[in-house]
Amino acid sequence: MIEQNVKNLLEEIPEKNSFGERVTLVAAVKLQTAEDINAAIAAGITDIGDNHVQEFKDKYSLIAGDPRRHFIGHLQTNKIKYLLGKVDLYHSADRLALAEELSKKGEKAGIISDVLLQINIGDETTKGGFGFKEAESVYQNIKALPALRVKGLMAMLPFTDDIALLEKLAKKMRLLYDNMNDGAFEHLSMGMSGDWKLCVAAGSNMIRLGTSIFGQRNYAKKM
Repeated sequence: MIEQNVKNLLEEIPEKNSFGERVTLVAAVKLQTAEDINAAIAAGITDIGDNHVQEFKDKYSLIAGDPRRHFIGHLQTNKIKYLLGKVDLYHSADRLALAEELSKKGEKAGIISDVLLQINIGDETTKGGFGFKEAESVYQNIKALPALRVKGLMAMLPFTDDIALLEKLAKKMRLLYDNMNDGAFEHLSMGMSGDWKLCVAAGSNMIRLGTSIFGQRNYAKKM
């Protein structure tokens, strides 16, 4: 099933978005076994994203194929040490304190980390991230930190059936990305299994898919 799902997705996802940018598929591997992750990699997945530090640690040495590693979940500052130097791209720099601590620890270790600023585009109280209006000023502060490179923005759209609203927010996010991009940005990470098509149509160039690859998550599953 996993192999066929990956094959279908790689055929369906456009190579480039409407802005001419290559679209990167990141497999969201939350609660997936190393065996299933390796099956996805063997089928053509080149990028994988973890949500939890403990899962990342437990499975890190079991992953085959040397995929590009992403951390896409909420990150506590006291757990940075477990990821430093092992993560290629942090998607969820959602607060200044996290960025400062990641830079501090990275500078001490001689490691520069690539990050995306998480934007709370739907202004949802249940989600983290910087507000739309503060995004540009926050970027100026964070890009000045010595051991970080801000490579773009990340957003999670609201869970709603209102397609018009989702399209509006996705386009608003792309506009913010373009307005903030001073030449350093490479990634607009926006789109999950339920909304990736409209996100790519709006200009996302990185999507995070889990269910579309692995099926519905089994929260009772043991790693």
